[in-house]
Amino acid sequence: CFPFPPQKPKSELVRTSLRLLTSSAYRLQSECKKTLPVESCPGTDIQLVTQQVIQCAYDIAKAAKQLVTITTKENNN
Repeated sequence: CFPFPPQKPKSELVRTSLRLLTSSAYRLQSECKKTLPVESCPGTDIQLVTQQVIQCAYDIAKAAKQLVTITTKENNN
């Protein structure tokens, strides 16, 4: 646990990137659950699920890159 409660980021760009990161992570988890035998329906289109997983992973990478870029710029100023 953290010694201090997390603070809301001041930068709107950071908040936007964090929202994208969080929502994409939840979507990724949801899409991956569809591949489990218990969750799979007989009509599950595994190719579509795979495309959704790839898109979620891309969105996570994009959000992470945005955060790195933003924090690097802020630290250099």
